[in-house]
Amino acid sequence: MRAYRCALAVAAALIGIGATAAQPYPSRPITLIVPFAAGGPTDTLARVIAERMRVSLGQPVIIENVAGASGSIGVGRVARAIPDGYTIGIGQWDTHVLNGAVLPLQYDLLKDFAPIAQLPSNPQLIVARKDLPPKDLGELIAWLKANPEKASQGTAGAGSAAHISGAYFQSLTSTRFQFVPYRGAAPAMKDLMGGQIDLMFDQAVNSLPHVRGGRIKAYAVTARTRLASAPEIPTVDEAGLPGFYISVWRGLWVPKDAPLEAIGKLNAAVMDALADPAVRQRLADLGQDIPPREQQTPEALGTLHKTEIAKWWPIVNAASKKAN
Repeated sequence: MRAYRCALAVAAALIGIGATAAQPYPSRPITLIVPFAAGGPTDTLARVIAERMRVSLGQPVIIENVAGASGSIGVGRVARAIPDGYTIGIGQWDTHVLNGAVLPLQYDLLKDFAPIAQLPSNPQLIVARKDLPPKDLGELIAWLKANPEKASQGTAGAGSAAHISGAYFQSLTSTRFQFVPYRGAAPAMKDLMGGQIDLMFDQAVNSLPHVRGGRIKAYAVTARTRLASAPEIPTVDEAGLPGFYISVWRGLWVPKDAPLEAIGKLNAAVMDALADPAVRQRLADLGQDIPPREQQTPEALGTLHKTEIAKWWPIVNAASKKAN
């Protein structure tokens, strides 16, 4: 009798497992890991996209902020997650390109992830505390040269977009200033507004509201054209630092070996979100550039990822040797 009961229990368990496996994806909430602190530019974008993805997927997409080590802690959490499609991660130029050039990562940026979709990108703004003396970018460069090592720039840690942008800026302008690491752009911005630090190379989505509110000042946008949402801010070409173009692009990834069905449904949900007029307007207000639909595919993100690593690793290595 005992053996019979055990056999029944095993059979019931196997039936339960089979029933669970047979459930269509997604059958429960999905966790989206943001590798930075809440309130920053990546977190803001993730929440806008995740809320609209819920409509297409029929399941909530729950944001989990896992900050630290220039985003590598959160990205590592995604790499180690069960590859069932229920844990996804948002990443960007610094977490999925720059970190590989400057940090001893415990995962492979190309081999340990499968791409889902390319997300909107945005250029950076060169911003400063509102009472910093220079009135324009030319004066800022001159002031930094006249005051070497006295200014401070907030970053999201070694290898972050802000850090590499600052190092690259130093190498092009022959200036020197100190880097102050934070757990994300949000806490760094708080100190910039409070006057504890002097500068930031910050994504437009994070800085624009504070520029408009008069809490910080903007010197230039790191793009060839002015932002439609902030046409009063000059480009770096116009401001006196031609060619200093930096765009922080983003994407969604899952751990390698995630089911193709899950990747396909997640990609479709992202495409639906980026086609929604309300989402598009919200992103435009934040200074975000939405990639064309043909660039929103997993294949396009995979190609972009490889191309950017090949382009930026030599630049990062050269800039880091000149400015640490």
